[in-house]
Amino acid sequence: MAGSVSILRRMYLTTYNWVVCAGWFKILYLALRTLYESGHEHVYRAIEKPLLSAQSAACFEILHGCMGLVRSPISATLPQVSSRLYVVWGILYNFPEVQTHPPVSFMVICWCTTEIIRYSFFGLKEGFSYAPFWLLWLSLVIIYVRNFYCRYSTFLVLYPCGIASEVSLIYNTLPFIKESGCCSVRMPNKWNFSFDYFYCAIMVLGVYVPGIPHLYGYMLRQRKKTLSI
Repeated sequence: MAGSVSILRRMYLTTYNWVVCAGWFKILYLALRTLYESGHEHVYRAIEKPLLSAQSAACFEILHGCMGLVRSPISATLPQVSSRLYVVWGILYNFPEVQTHPPVSFMVICWCTTEIIRYSFFGLKEGFSYAPFWLLWLSLVIIYVRNFYCRYSTFLVLYPCGIASEVSLIYNTLPFIKESGCCSVRMPNKWNFSFDYFYCAIMVLGVYVPGIPHLYGYMLRQRKKTLSI
């Protein structure tokens, strides 16, 4: 029985990793093609649906950790998934004014590169119990699978570049949030409740301040530990 459960688990995780990897590969292809043919102003429109789908699929990683399918630290997975979901749904989806900004293309390319590496690594690990060292070296994840730590090297460049793009987009959206009142709840209302999305966005920016050095330092320590360098 335990053996059957283990096989089903591996089949599910292998399928999940390769499907999402294919999604991010499609996004990268569409982004690069659009960037070359039409310019950065049209990138978001070309990738909107697959981007929303692929990034939303990351919610399953939180469930995987909670259910014990993977030994991922929820404390590390949750903030990273949440921040990206906030950027794609809370910022880009709701505010077309920033969809044509250059940081969108830069951020998406960083995300795609890291996610293709990440999901292909775990697809190989779950499917074949093996992944080449060069993929381990490139890998950008804060998870460990089957007592095998995989850490990162690409994050040395891609992590700060991606974070800088996220922060830039949130900051540039602030005037549009304040002007439109989008996603805010004003009183009076039947719930006797108010919510100002503008100040929520500022709070999110504030979370990046202590969060960035903490996560980056943690990733550096784990990379050194895993690769023994």
